[in-house]
Amino acid sequence: MSVATNLPAALPRTGATPPRRSRLYWTLSDAWILAKRNLLRIPRIPEELVFSTIQPIMFVVLFRYVFGGAIAIKGTSYVNFLMAGIFVQTVAFGSVSTGIGLAADLQKGIVDRFRSLPMSRSAVLTGRTIADLVRNAFVVLVMLVVGLIVGFRPEGSALGWIAGIGLLLLFGFALSWVGAPIGLLVRNVEAAQSAGFIWLFPLTFASSAFVPTASMPGVLQWFAEHQPVTLVINAVRSFILGQPVGATGWQALAWCVGILLVFIPFSVWAYERRTAR
Repeated sequence: MSVATNLPAALPRTGATPPRRSRLYWTLSDAWILAKRNLLRIPRIPEELVFSTIQPIMFVVLFRYVFGGAIAIKGTSYVNFLMAGIFVQTVAFGSVSTGIGLAADLQKGIVDRFRSLPMSRSAVLTGRTIADLVRNAFVVLVMLVVGLIVGFRPEGSALGWIAGIGLLLLFGFALSWVGAPIGLLVRNVEAAQSAGFIWLFPLTFASSAFVPTASMPGVLQWFAEHQPVTLVINAVRSFILGQPVGATGWQALAWCVGILLVFIPFSVWAYERRTAR
């Protein structure tokens, strides 16, 4: 009697072969697995999420109650003007966590373990940026609740809110790809944290986040009005407050796409350069 006739009827008689998937499928699958790995770390180290949430809350309270009374805004209240800047600043500062996380994984040797597995080379970067995108969405939700508590009263439509939040998260995702090569090119976590904030502070504070750019001196005003953080803030502010967006929305979107087109390949190059050592 052959071996085949002894097999249970429920089992197929032909050899089982794994399903054939495209390269894109496995790339996305690997990225999602690593994204889940990074998200599962959050409940285990809740301090990281707590501290990344406390900082923007402090900015809201500080500017709302300390500086808000001294800053006059035409057409709306200062807290309505402020919250779009807080939202964008929050996702911008979240990009620092991308570099810190990659630097920590490199320092601990975890990336070397990933390289020994049959997985996509870009999954480490994509998984990290997707996880940071999810975390940014959560922190922005917390900031929205805090804003409503302190008097934020947006009047934008549902469609405007969808467009504003979508643009906001896309910008945060793009900046995560700016933070990624910083974490890959420096030698330790401390350097990644310092280097991550150096370029962010001028962009976030020399913008329309906290005060109108019209109050700034000539050269600084020109820089503030044409840099990407201001364009994204103005577009998000217009969307969520129900104001005309105009060409600002397209300009902000173009900046997001341009940053991704430049820094995704640069991040992959930096990753290959670092892991080839």
